[in-house]
Amino acid sequence: MRISLGLIFLWFGALKFFPGLSAAESLATRTIGVLSFGVISADAARLILAAWESLIGIGLLSGRYLRVVLLLLWVQMLGTVTPILIFPREVFAVFPYAPTLEGQYIFKNLVLISAGIVIGGTVRGGGMVSDPKELSQ
Repeated sequence: MRISLGLIFLWFGALKFFPGLSAAESLATRTIGVLSFGVISADAARLILAAWESLIGIGLLSGRYLRVVLLLLWVQMLGTVTPILIFPREVFAVFPYAPTLEGQYIFKNLVLISAGIVIGGTVRGGGMVSDPKELSQ
């Protein structure tokens, strides 16, 4: 799970280094612009986000500094859901049950958040078990 999540973050992050390749670029850069009160330009936002996501991907792939990497992931995921509040007309074709393509892109992050939670549960050496009875032994 850590490897697949790392590949997704590295892939999507790397795409943002090249203008126009990421489907989420426009919405993401506008969101950062609003959150920074216009201080961060769209191009700077794209590069910051590209580096941020790539760093998360590299960290997940390497398995090193996972606490810091997961903190970066949580902050990034918080940013990905803010367009729901800032740009609801772009997120929903019909509120609240028919998301646009951009909205679907945002809501799929629930799976990434869940994967991050599972990975976070293993940071201190915990492992996944198939049977809860194994925990009591």
